[in-house]
Amino acid sequence: MASMNRRRFLAVSTAAAASLRSFAQTPKTATLTLHADKPGPTVPANFIGLSYETQQLSDPTFFSPHNTGLIEQFRALSTNGVLRIGGNTSDVGWWKPTPTSKQPPLPANVVLRTPPGEKSPMDLSYAVTPEAVINLRAFLDSTGWTCLYGINLGSSTPARAAEEATFVAKTLGAKLEYFQIGNEADGFPSRFRDKATWNVEAYLDEWLTAAKAVRAAIPHARFGMPDVASHTAWFPTIADKLGAISNSPEIAALTHHYYFTGPPSNPNATLDHLLKTNPRVEKDAALVRDAAVKLHTKYRMTEGNTCYRGGKPGFSDVFGAALWAADYCLQLASSGYAGVNLHGGDGQMVANSLGGHLPGDDLVTDDPATHPHPYYTPIAHIGSKYIAEPVSFGMKFANSFAGATMHPVDFAPGINATAYAGTLATGQPIVAIINKDSAPLPLDLSGYALALTLSAASLTSTRVSLTEPASNREVSTVPPYTAVLLRSTRP
Repeated sequence: MASMNRRRFLAVSTAAAASLRSFAQTPKTATLTLHADKPGPTVPANFIGLSYETQQLSDPTFFSPHNTGLIEQFRALSTNGVLRIGGNTSDVGWWKPTPTSKQPPLPANVVLRTPPGEKSPMDLSYAVTPEAVINLRAFLDSTGWTCLYGINLGSSTPARAAEEATFVAKTLGAKLEYFQIGNEADGFPSRFRDKATWNVEAYLDEWLTAAKAVRAAIPHARFGMPDVASHTAWFPTIADKLGAISNSPEIAALTHHYYFTGPPSNPNATLDHLLKTNPRVEKDAALVRDAAVKLHTKYRMTEGNTCYRGGKPGFSDVFGAALWAADYCLQLASSGYAGVNLHGGDGQMVANSLGGHLPGDDLVTDDPATHPHPYYTPIAHIGSKYIAEPVSFGMKFANSFAGATMHPVDFAPGINATAYAGTLATGQPIVAIINKDSAPLPLDLSGYALALTLSAASLTSTRVSLTEPASNREVSTVPPYTAVLLRSTRP
């Protein structure tokens, strides 16, 4: 059994009140038809991942073999996940190969802008040292994870990118999945580039120059791109143009980001909205899938969470976010994604990525220090401890499908609920049912026994349970706001 608890009070929201509605509206028994004869995508063993700001590397003791509390939480989430190093801070960091190295000047193509109310991006710049990369390798060895490594495109040069990449590739070795050059380049006009001339074609020209410089230094280098924030409409153009280039750099994965909503002040940032299916997820999946097929590569969601700009208290750090994470990760698995990286890390690093401040702090009525920072982080650093936050429990639930071959289901729940099915490498069928409704879900699915339950006292609870049953039993009802994993009992 896994659980978590924090000493803090959260006001009861309207979503929590909804969870107390009468069960008198009980729907009819749900119908669920499995199509095991129609195999879909196979979920990679390293499907689940985390995303951290590159600026975490400015503290060489963070990703370090000596940071045992963080290592323990990584291994509890997955024994072979993928750590993505990137975020907004990846485009303001600089490589410091020696103790006496000086910060280089900005390239001529940078048109520096500072969004209102924020510090200048370059006021938040920092150095990455060889020590940090060496410690990162030891951290990855200790966790069993691999890494996607972000390289500065916004305020650097191809030569500098190649110099850093050379050391990183040599040090990380087999632990390096691929390089990511540039973070959310579709947003560069707000910080680094001329709004009048920046578009997907301009991005591709710069990216190709940097990628070719890296490949000249590291012939076997592989890349993920374009890592857009929201402009998934870039994918068709990227696929067409890269597909027409002979000897193009190897694209290991097409990548993009996804935040359900934001900023924290957005009135749509409610648990009621969060638990409804967002059509954008399938729209993004269709665009990236088509582009990946043209380029004969994979696709991954490399940064995302419930609410952009650091998350919202009482929304991103409660059980409702766990149900969302379980559902979202499994929806991506069913859509053929190679993996998902939910964003988090140290609060100050994420605040720096946003200009120095977490907007969620403005919404807290008690001591912000008692809350996870950032609010959406899967693993919080509170005091001297690393704590598994609600969203990580949803990720761990979804990770039960690692290695499984997904197949479609016909599901008519009559309420707000979703279902996913797959067959494990052992040949055992499994089914996940996520009840996101205030009503219980009667279920008739013989031959399947309960394997795992994701639950909490309420949607706004900060204490989450992911439990295995004491004995095998079939499930006739999925309680309100509960996710269950069922395993076939048939030989």
